[in-house]
Amino acid sequence: MIGAANLPTGAGPTTRPIGLTGHAIPSGEPAIVCRGLTKRYGSVVGLQDLDLEVPAGSIFGLLGPNGAGKTTTLRLLTGLGRPSGGTGRVAGVEIGGTSPRLQAAIGYLDQDPRFYGWMYGRELLELAGRLHGLSGIALSTRVDEVLELVGLHGVANRRIGGYSGGMSQRLGIGQALINRPAVLILDEPVSSLDPEGRRDVMELIESLRGHATVLLSTHVLSDVERVCDRVAILDRGRLLIAAPIERLLADHARPIYRLQAERDQATALDGLVRRLSSAGWASRVDRRGDEIRVAISDPVTGAREILPMVVDAGVILAAFERLRPSLEDVFLQLVRPEATTGPGEGSSAASTADSPTADSPSAAAK
Repeated sequence: MIGAANLPTGAGPTTRPIGLTGHAIPSGEPAIVCRGLTKRYGSVVGLQDLDLEVPAGSIFGLLGPNGAGKTTTLRLLTGLGRPSGGTGRVAGVEIGGTSPRLQAAIGYLDQDPRFYGWMYGRELLELAGRLHGLSGIALSTRVDEVLELVGLHGVANRRIGGYSGGMSQRLGIGQALINRPAVLILDEPVSSLDPEGRRDVMELIESLRGHATVLLSTHVLSDVERVCDRVAILDRGRLLIAAPIERLLADHARPIYRLQAERDQATALDGLVRRLSSAGWASRVDRRGDEIRVAISDPVTGAREILPMVVDAGVILAAFERLRPSLEDVFLQLVRPEATTGPGEGSSAASTADSPTADSPSAAAK
């Protein structure tokens, strides 16, 4: 799908984006509002009673494990799917179909965008611009602006088939920025990129802050913590929580202790992990080699008892520190509250989601 998003040229941090059609987010209204939004695929529930608000001008992260309902939500908001119940508004436009007003209000980048490899990068942006009514000098000017914005001006006349993964993602964001809509919706924009490409794309997304509202679905939680103002966490089609990141960390994050043992203490470490896992004040215990990380549900008791337990287990430590909890720690606490690992095991955050290609039951698992 050719997207429809873009920055207003020269807009400042408080500007409400206005598209080429003159569309803008109504003053005082959130960029996205969902009330009881529901999607069913026969007996399968993809999304259940979603109530959500995304403030205008924010970078908002939509998080959740596979099957959480993230992609289903994005498909409903972009008009690629119709809700089974509830209502939603994007930039003041009712969702429920691919109306011209909705398409003028949004820009969209699919998780796995596919472009014609024989086309040049500039050609692709010109095509996107013409689909949104641009022509002549206005089209060429806007294409040049977007190429500069996404850092592709130097390769604009290269065939897309020769682009790297990061360049293709930048081009995808560029085509979604071609007609200046108010809301940019990105589905897993860095899932297939190497670390350098991911960094570049996240820097680009961060540069949109205050100019456009960005709704970002991703499983890379460190990127979310870096660029997003607020997040919503979905699980099994239901909203668990939506809040500013700092408040989420303050309200739900618990201390984490890192214990780095000296080498060749496997038996003693096995015993320590068993003791920690059975302690009432330890909510999660992860062991990776000679390192143990302990999430604490009772900070006072945990701080008092953890070192005596290490001594009793006969473990000699090379390092001991209290870590600042991350968004991943909060995510695991909310999505997998029962997760406690034993000897030699480890935990991980949400895994990469697959990309549905149609409004079908396969999409319900996202």
